[in-house]
Amino acid sequence: MRKIAVSTGIYWVEIADADVRILCGCPADAVKHLAKKGFIAAVERDGIEFETGPNAILLSDLAIQSGRVCNYAEFPALQMLYMQGLIVPGHPNNRGTLPMLIGSRRQVDAQMAYIFRGNYGLESEQELLDAGVSAALARELMRMKRAFAFGRIRPTEELLQPIYLEDAPKDIGGGVTVTRNGLNLFRIAYRGEHADVDLNRAPGQTYECSYRMESHLLRRDYFSVVHSGDGDGWDIDRPAMSTVVLFQGRVYLIDAGPNIQASLDALGIGVNEIEGVFQTHCHDDHFAGLTQLMCSDRRIRYFAVPMVRATVAKKLAAMLGETEIEFGDFFEVRDLQLDEWNEIDGLEVKPILSPHPVETTCFRFRVFWEGGYRSYAHLADIASFEVLQGMLSDDGAEDGISAERLAQTKRDYAEPADVKKIDIGGGLIHGAAADFHGDASRRLVLAHTHRLLTEQERAIGSGAPFGTVDVLIEGATDQLRRNAFDYLREYFPTVPMHWIRHLMNNQIVTFNPEALLIKEGQAASDVFLILSGSAEMLSARANGGYVLFGGSMVGEMSALLGTSAEEAYRAISFVQALRVPRDIYRDFAVRNSLYRGIVQSRQECDVLRSNSLFAEGVSGLTLNRLVQAAQVQTFDAASECEPPEAMLLLIHTGSALLEKPDGSAELLAAGSHVGLGPLSGTAHRGARIRFRERAKTYALPLELAGSLPVVRWKLIETYRRRYLDVY
Repeated sequence: MRKIAVSTGIYWVEIADADVRILCGCPADAVKHLAKKGFIAAVERDGIEFETGPNAILLSDLAIQSGRVCNYAEFPALQMLYMQGLIVPGHPNNRGTLPMLIGSRRQVDAQMAYIFRGNYGLESEQELLDAGVSAALARELMRMKRAFAFGRIRPTEELLQPIYLEDAPKDIGGGVTVTRNGLNLFRIAYRGEHADVDLNRAPGQTYECSYRMESHLLRRDYFSVVHSGDGDGWDIDRPAMSTVVLFQGRVYLIDAGPNIQASLDALGIGVNEIEGVFQTHCHDDHFAGLTQLMCSDRRIRYFAVPMVRATVAKKLAAMLGETEIEFGDFFEVRDLQLDEWNEIDGLEVKPILSPHPVETTCFRFRVFWEGGYRSYAHLADIASFEVLQGMLSDDGAEDGISAERLAQTKRDYAEPADVKKIDIGGGLIHGAAADFHGDASRRLVLAHTHRLLTEQERAIGSGAPFGTVDVLIEGATDQLRRNAFDYLREYFPTVPMHWIRHLMNNQIVTFNPEALLIKEGQAASDVFLILSGSAEMLSARANGGYVLFGGSMVGEMSALLGTSAEEAYRAISFVQALRVPRDIYRDFAVRNSLYRGIVQSRQECDVLRSNSLFAEGVSGLTLNRLVQAAQVQTFDAASECEPPEAMLLLIHTGSALLEKPDGSAELLAAGSHVGLGPLSGTAHRGARIRFRERAKTYALPLELAGSLPVVRWKLIETYRRRYLDVY
């Protein structure tokens, strides 16, 4: 038996004599980490090439830790089933046993349902009708789904063997047992040997990205596309196919794949700068980053046709073990009309149906300019014409694609654009570069593959390394100055406009990634208003920091009080900020009678920042609003109450015990939070809070705290850990 730490939260346990290889922990891109370390490798047997890898997956007991989803088993399952050939008929690796999914009943069942949605999307004509699809199109889509599924939609139980861990050791075959010794603590044993696996993450510990990306400082042109990924779900060196569309200074994403935060950091984009995300479909290499976009203090706009949105919502709910999830609580949903031009604040977008196993659309974007439209086409997850031709059938057949749909698809894909990015991943569900030989687009970008391009492919289209930019319409306005004005106006709504212009007449400076904006222990000579990118607060004297995005002030307290900075501020990405010299900012605060209010407000903001709910994704502007709405409440020792339903209670000093309905208790120390149970469920009912000592708390109202997606998401995590994911 051998156990190897692969990456944060990922372990490899192998018992060669029993032919058992367990992937322990499967956060996003786990297969890429395995391939990086050599646990997935290409081999050949009997003239057939295939991959090595795990034949079992051990899931985390907790679906979410530190705001990040812990279980993304879709791609590890696909790798076992198809890349290894474990269920491929006639394959030398198919020995008649299904790969295993191991864990709590709650997590295993959730992953089985989520994998099903990843395979098929909406499973029936009725679900398609419920999503607003016409009866004729619903029937056509189901015919195509069945064709991709070789005639039958199969339950996940025919693909994977669920193994439920309960109280006793579980024999998973070959004499190997798995035992849960505590929450996320497992022991794998075989013939007197054992390996202990801990899938708990320390506070603030994050899952690692399997690849590194160079940092870029983007120019915010009027209309441009930034190529943020041209790989696929198997590419160990690049993000999956994706694009950032910049229009009039606003940032739009096309899809949100795994490690989207790392991509945004490399591009110098803070999560609160994102205006919206366009969703093509629900496969994990285009979907797994959505929960990271929830870690914002406002609802990012979500653009998709209703059937794609319905699929994504059902898959997300399945992953969390819920029947449904209120998608609109986390995103501002903007449904798009299929095969029509939709206008979004001057940007026109047209979703086009793409035949695929799950509901999928391609996107075309255009903006009218001198001489005509400038356009970008994004064709992710398209099937090759050869595959579609092989599915051709009469309309009366149970499965297949009609001649009319095939002809329309070819016309849609061939329509030229200034820049067109296409999927050339091959196989059953991805495209082929040869289908675009002679394409009339000005620039053709080949993407969605993890292999090197062939000579023939290189003659057809170009690549687009991470951060490559195609400018379609150059910008002539200073977007950063506009951002600075908006932020200052919101920070100081009552001061005369000439004072805002006074602050605006300062330099915008750029910090390189990893550069210090302010050093701990030194007096700040400037105040910085972050305009783009992200930075982190760090302190040698306290554990835990937080992340700052656009609209956050840095160095205020040190500059106003003339004291040494109590913490350091370090750029995560390229950061652009308005630099206001200390004497100018202090003079501004004094003359406008803001000095005392700023100092008091920032001190209270620091109290909120010390709570994990507000450690990321919450701007200084939002913190100000929270501080203004917060009510200070004190509780005497031995007093008790029920967890508040309509308030979020933050414990600043003192401590309490949360006595849960199952008889267990949790210590609520300073920095803990409790309340707003109705946002997450009813399992908390019957719980009591008993204060162990006098405590000072801050109470935030439901309508404000619950309106922040990042807070809502983290409250779901807390609620599940306290009341649901309990073993």
